[in-house]
Amino acid sequence: MLREAAAFLKKDFLTESSYKLAFLFNIFGVFISVLIYFFIDRLFGSRIAPHLEVFGINYFSYVLLGMAFFSYVGAGMGSFASQLHNEQMQGTLEAVLLTPVKISTLLFSMALWNLIIATLDMVIYIVLGIFVFKIDFSQINLLSGLIILILTITSFSGLGILSASFIMIFKRGNPLGWVISSLEGLIGGVYFPVSVLPAWLQFVAKFFPITHAIRAMELAVYQGYPLRLLAKEIFLLFLFSLLLIPAGLIVFKFATKKSRMQGTLLQF
Repeated sequence: MLREAAAFLKKDFLTESSYKLAFLFNIFGVFISVLIYFFIDRLFGSRIAPHLEVFGINYFSYVLLGMAFFSYVGAGMGSFASQLHNEQMQGTLEAVLLTPVKISTLLFSMALWNLIIATLDMVIYIVLGIFVFKIDFSQINLLSGLIILILTITSFSGLGILSASFIMIFKRGNPLGWVISSLEGLIGGVYFPVSVLPAWLQFVAKFFPITHAIRAMELAVYQGYPLRLLAKEIFLLFLFSLLLIPAGLIVFKFATKKSRMQGTLLQF
């Protein structure tokens, strides 16, 4: 497994390193996004303050961590589909899928580069928060944060594999990824606490992993919550992972088999 992962990582690094300005533009884009929400907090932060009392922070601190954490949702949701589409465009998808490698190993290896980039994005957010905007992360519980991060990655990897199955069958169309990502950003607590939503949307939000992940991470980082106080959120994220990873692999295997039978692996 490590050899396959290293091979994919090397391939993706060689491809991406040819676009040297992309990394600088990415840093600039993150800074602009953070700056926008800094001024939104200056204008409207006091109106949302009552909903943030449980976290003990202002709106800007909340949304900075939310955006940083949401980058991992992108890594989980989008990396599999985008990598498959890239392989289709390069005409190498059939060769990759015919290698004697387990589907789970193959998918993990394909997503590894995007996961590393998502980690770098999170570091950029945190560095900007500490050194530019003077956000206090001194209360962070590292163990709780790490466990939540791992469970979030695994649960959204399951959704990402399901999303990639649409690419295998419909080629360009990926409605599942778009719908889920949009709904998560809207009602999952990324840009504002779920408590500001109408009661019925708060109920719907409970069925999305990001809702529990964001709440748990905010409490672990800003309030230093230990694992025992986050037991409910951790259990739910574990349950999402337990359900979504096998479901994603089963559907992806079916989609791959169907594409092979139809001879459409190289179509896009």
